[in-house]
Amino acid sequence: MIPQHVFIALTGASGSLYGLRLAEQLVLNSVQVTFCASCSGTAVCREETGLDLSGDLEKAGGRLREHLEITSGITLVHPDDLFCPVASGSSAPDAMVVVPCSMGTLARIAVGVSGNLIERCADVMLKERRPLLLVPRETPLSDIHLENMLKLSRSGARIIPAMPAFYSQPDTILDLVDFVVGKILDQLGMDNDLYKRWGSR
Repeated sequence: MIPQHVFIALTGASGSLYGLRLAEQLVLNSVQVTFCASCSGTAVCREETGLDLSGDLEKAGGRLREHLEITSGITLVHPDDLFCPVASGSSAPDAMVVVPCSMGTLARIAVGVSGNLIERCADVMLKERRPLLLVPRETPLSDIHLENMLKLSRSGARIIPAMPAFYSQPDTILDLVDFVVGKILDQLGMDNDLYKRWGSR
């Protein structure tokens, strides 16, 4: 089933472009997006892209829409807002993507910690058996990282490492980003032509 509402969480790993590009593509495909950046995610996003998601939510949301060159279809929420509808199984989104996913966030999800909206919504997705996609961006990986990913995979989460391919002979950073975003959209059941598929011309 193609999702109508996706919760995107931006956490403190490098790779903010992945989350922003995914949000843009979902909105362009008429999917409602709830967007949340952790405090660390906000700092990394500002460092990597110049986009400031801090401060007043209405103003920050305006900056987000301006950055994505869209006018509607996305709602920015605060990571401490546990009264947000997505924090409840009775109003859960159709899917959730944590992109990029820091190892700290991944670890807290793996042990069921719900200290903020991102972790709580991830817990909701697992308990409600809804798609939870985690896009880790870290290297090298320790035994702890790998064990946490295995635990989450066995619990129903989908692990999509931010590992772009090079067989398509990418020319730009966006080509590399789009490979990963295309893979995420594939897992959401959404047709896309963001990347060149193996064997295609």
